Amino acid sequence: MRVPASSANLGPGFDSLGLALGCYDEVEVAVTDDGLVVEVDGAGAEWVPRDESHLVVRSLRASFDALGERQPPGLRLRCRNAIPHSRGLGSSAAAAVAGAAAAAALAGRDLEAETAALLQVTASMEGHADNAAASLLGGFVIAWNSGERYDAVRIDAHPSLRPVLLVATARSSTKTTRGLLPDQVPLADAAFTGSRTALAVHAFTARPELLMNATEDRLHQGYRRPAYPRSAELVDALRAGGIPATISGAGPSVLAVLTAGTPPDQVPGDLVNEAFTVCPMPVDTAGVQVSGDDG
Repeated sequence: MRVPASSANLGPGFDSLGLALGCYDEVEVAVTDDGLVVEVDGAGAEWVPRDESHLVVRSLRASFDALGERQPPGLRLRCRNAIPHSRGLGSSAAAAVAGAAAAAALAGRDLEAETAALLQVTASMEGHADNAAASLLGGFVIAWNSGERYDAVRIDAHPSLRPVLLVATARSSTKTTRGLLPDQVPLADAAFTGSRTALAVHAFTARPELLMNATEDRLHQGYRRPAYPRSAELVDALRAGGIPATISGAGPSVLAVLTAGTPPDQVPGDLVNEAFTVCPMPVDTAGVQVSGDDG
């Protein structure tokens, strides 16, 4: 199977907006007679665990339980990772979605029919549903939480969108960046960000010419600047040059939202130094894809 990366928040839509991206982890899972074998190549291979604590394995087992299925006697897992880890591109959510989708496939369940149940598992592991919903459903997603339940809707992103990720060489911790957020924000900032979140839904799906205003935020990015000062400066510089840009998820990578007719080299080279790599990533429209060859 393959599962896409994602960019969450998209500026003002903290924990609620996400966009699936055409960068993919590939995962193969097979049931064996006993034991667990985990093989990992690519991004994160040098530090991800090879035991039951591996995120794909944890999600797979949690999904078997959620689906009411018996745990398999053994598993063989092979991961080929392309999504950068700890860069704000939803690598953890993608791993959780891969495990959930694998459980559904191994149990003989229809993935589309089990989407709601699998979202509960994957979003619960993250604590929010924006990245998980994007990797699960593809396209542009709106996610929310109603008490103990996570929900999401998928909307087609506007076909002219040409996302470009400025992938940071530095890593970031979501736990650390969340720790910088205040418990309360001024009412004016909340109202401003609420209006921009609503506008972002319209801009990303119907009116991309509104993206500059739609990606403004006063809720979280300003408070997180100490965690990624170079990324924040890059966002400021891109926006000053007329390019809609935001921190991607918890950072430190940066999302620049170009449109058809504006090639990736519109991102000025003098703004991008050795701390970032320019990576055009199209919008993924399909979400996680499972094939019978996975086991």
